[in-house]
Amino acid sequence: MNKNYYAILMAGGVGSRFWPVSTTDFPKQFHDMLGSGDTLIQKTFSRLAKLIPTENILILTNELYNDLVLEQLPMVKQEQVLLEPAMRNTAPCILYASLKIQKQNPDAVMVVAPSDHWIEDETAFTNNLQSCFDFCQKENALMTLGIQPTFPNTGFGYIEFDKSDANPIKKVNQFREKPNYETAKAFIEAGNFLWNGGIFIWSAKSITESFEKFQPQMNALFHKGLDSYNTTNEKQFIDEHYDSAENISIDYAILENATNVYVLPATFDWNDLGTWGQLHEKLDKDENNNGIINAKVVLENASNNIIRSDANKLVVIDGLHDYIIVDKEGVLLIYPKSKEQDIKRITKLANDL
Repeated sequence: MNKNYYAILMAGGVGSRFWPVSTTDFPKQFHDMLGSGDTLIQKTFSRLAKLIPTENILILTNELYNDLVLEQLPMVKQEQVLLEPAMRNTAPCILYASLKIQKQNPDAVMVVAPSDHWIEDETAFTNNLQSCFDFCQKENALMTLGIQPTFPNTGFGYIEFDKSDANPIKKVNQFREKPNYETAKAFIEAGNFLWNGGIFIWSAKSITESFEKFQPQMNALFHKGLDSYNTTNEKQFIDEHYDSAENISIDYAILENATNVYVLPATFDWNDLGTWGQLHEKLDKDENNNGIINAKVVLENASNNIIRSDANKLVVIDGLHDYIIVDKEGVLLIYPKSKEQDIKRITKLANDL
């Protein structure tokens, strides 16, 4: 294990499109969404630990989830869990963690990874990550792992790379916002566009210099606490100052401004498990394309459904096609898959009852 390798594991999201399983109190990264035996954060941690020393993996999360993190990752010490006292998007928490890591090890290279994605070929992931670490140790580079698009998805941002670049690691021309369907089709046909999966790699030096250049105000705010990082005074500083940081993503704050951005087209399968429909894609299905999690079922004239029950209860369905059926404690959700993006809105309505 290379002692200069670090990871920042992002575990603060709520995953509201997976309601009623994912809730504010118990979001999707802490659930075994695919019935694999491990929660999503456990799978992500073990995948990163193949290359990165366990003690060098930091978990960024909301104060609400501290106990869940320590319960599900018993190998992690409290000082590895960085608690955000306020929701401020990805740039402030990445700067905070990067300064903390740099103070501990100026030669550090790190990966920033979401905790709730599904990657099946973990060997390919490890190999790709190793290539990125090797590159970032030698170059002043901000890197991302770009996901090979399989269809014109309108739910992801895209990374446009230099078509003339024959190297395995390619120079990024620009990041593109979530497109409409026609634009997404044009991206796929062009052949030099990748999905932005939110996995970033850089040295501590490169990322902190980028914040200094492009986000001087935020940089100054977090530099005030430099003496307190990795000491008993760190929490007090963060509690007092964190909510003063601008609410901005790392993409807007740094990557769209920098000129030293590179991408490695990933060789592994990837699913961000953002919706029930994306979860359905990864499940084993019956002969009628029904995906079933933790439920005993009797199905007649039913196809393309996703069915989940936490209580291992018998679920009987006749005449339903393309539906999400989820039974969770006091909630029964029966909802068309075609309207799954509305579940976030329905969650708010349900919480108001």
